[in-house]
Amino acid sequence: MSKLLVKARPGREIAAVTPASAGWGYVGFAAYRLQPGETVAFADAAREACLVVLAGKARVRAGELDCGELGTRASVFDDKAPDAAYVPNNCQVSATAVTACEIAIAHAPGRGTHPARVIRGETVRRSVRGTGTNTRYVTDILPADQPADSLLVVEVITPASHSSSYPPHKHDTDSLPNESALEETYYHRLNPPQGYVLQRVYTDDRSLDEAVAAEDHDVVMVPRGYHPVTVPHGYTSYYLNVMAGPKRDWVFRNDPAHEWMLK
Repeated sequence: MSKLLVKARPGREIAAVTPASAGWGYVGFAAYRLQPGETVAFADAAREACLVVLAGKARVRAGELDCGELGTRASVFDDKAPDAAYVPNNCQVSATAVTACEIAIAHAPGRGTHPARVIRGETVRRSVRGTGTNTRYVTDILPADQPADSLLVVEVITPASHSSSYPPHKHDTDSLPNESALEETYYHRLNPPQGYVLQRVYTDDRSLDEAVAAEDHDVVMVPRGYHPVTVPHGYTSYYLNVMAGPKRDWVFRNDPAHEWMLK
């Protein structure tokens, strides 16, 4: 099995990535399924966090801030943006399930620059990216123009038979303004759930070149290189991206071999 693939598990913790488990320095991610009354929490003296209520409803607390009941949808495939909460480092964020729910917690190094806050789904920017069979639907939960120290969080719906993160692009070189260096995780969901997507992660010199079949609830880690996703006929893809690196800026470079299609 690929070292880039974290397979989903049954039970409360679906999948988790830490800098130690990934062998990198920035991105952490975990997804949970909670039953009513169950609680999940995260706090770290050195790491900020963004808790996303992916599906269902939960009572959320971000440090001293009582966020109340958050949750806008029954499924990640509903046509709505999710509610979320941000906390700086050395501050706890927690969610207690009101209904059966799915929770994601993204975390990365923080400097304590920004206060805890609620991110309401109705305030989140949504857009359409690409054309034809490269069309996908983007929700910017925690983009670069919203306050955070390291974290970038976005979710994407890709229709059946479409490509995503395409043309293949990378962001693994700290050379702004031309390109930024960002680690990334993809938390994949499929509708219907027995589906899969194909994700290739590769570098120019092919020192890294892996094709991964990711199933429902699996996580794919992208330490470097290009990382396109292809969705088979009959299935709709959802993924939640978490990115972080030395600078909080998403500037990518397309694979020159495939950039022709944009022209």
